[in-house]
Amino acid sequence: MLRRPSPLGPHFADNFIWASRFLQISLALPEHPKAPVSEARAIPVDLLHAPSPRKPSRRLDPAGPEWQSWRAASAASAISRRGAERLAHLRQTIDQFPDGASRSLWVCADATFTNRTVLRDLPPRTTLLGRIRKDARFYARPTAEEENQGRGRRRCYGRPLPTPEQWRHDESIPWRTVPAFAAGNVYDFDIKFIPQLRWKNAGGERQLSLLIVRPVAYRLRQGAHLSYRNPAYLICSDPTLPPQQILQAYLWRWEIELNFRDEKTLLGFGQPQVRSAAAVRTTAIFFVFVYALLLLALENCHLTHSPLPRPRWQRLRPQRPRPRITTPQAISLLRADLWASALGLQNKNGFAAPNPGAPKPLLFPNNLQSAVLYASG
Repeated sequence: MLRRPSPLGPHFADNFIWASRFLQISLALPEHPKAPVSEARAIPVDLLHAPSPRKPSRRLDPAGPEWQSWRAASAASAISRRGAERLAHLRQTIDQFPDGASRSLWVCADATFTNRTVLRDLPPRTTLLGRIRKDARFYARPTAEEENQGRGRRRCYGRPLPTPEQWRHDESIPWRTVPAFAAGNVYDFDIKFIPQLRWKNAGGERQLSLLIVRPVAYRLRQGAHLSYRNPAYLICSDPTLPPQQILQAYLWRWEIELNFRDEKTLLGFGQPQVRSAAAVRTTAIFFVFVYALLLLALENCHLTHSPLPRPRWQRLRPQRPRPRITTPQAISLLRADLWASALGLQNKNGFAAPNPGAPKPLLFPNNLQSAVLYASG
């Protein structure tokens, strides 16, 4: 449960409200789809209200029908199970489009969805790129002699292999440097790539590949000592996928975290004072739908980057030469466009010469409307 002060109650009193759980899927739209290294923006395409079932009273018999039905409903409403169902639904939706069945779907997920439930129910033509623990147990593919032992079931796993943490410290496997786009610029990442693995706990007989990413050094401030983040261990269900594409696709996964921040802090996701289950579900879907339309409008208008230079007081970081339009700037552009239409301005970006073919340069009059729209944007 979450605690939040009620707008209709006194300031010294807090109310308890039920927390809502939603499952969102966003598609990454690269700026240069054919380039191996490119910037991308995530656009929400699916939102599911996935609440947990309410527990029965403790006074009831634990072996009674109420508790049994709750256990069954709790297992069916697990977030990994709901995620596998939405992936299957997304795959069916893509197949209905022209040439959709020939397109592959890459799913970048965190450790919550990198498990047996999602891997064993993965739809066809779908590749999972997920993060795993450093002590995961892998096995090699069995040889022909190990697979055909005569009696019993066919053997699926060979000799045990080292854990991802042991592979990272193994000096016999060299580090490779590959470029990838992250945090507004292209950086070099040190990786190790181990193909042809099998994960007994979750993967079953599926062939997997492991990608180990060395921690990237960073400074909290200029002149400070170098600090390091934790290493990343990624698995891929398609062993033929190159390691650079695996790394770049997984770095795009951070865009959905930006979606969550924009939806909660800027658009007010979850703030409407509604109490019925249908109203909670409808308002949440409406917020995400409007947010997706805003991002699609930026892409359709080719406004990935700002059309006008930023004001002097907004300093640009030298490592980010071309910052993309943020969500507050996109909202300001939309507001300026609406105001310009209401004011009857023909040039909504402002400052255009009314007669460019004149023999002498004209003295531009002060365009107060365009200046106000530029400053607000």
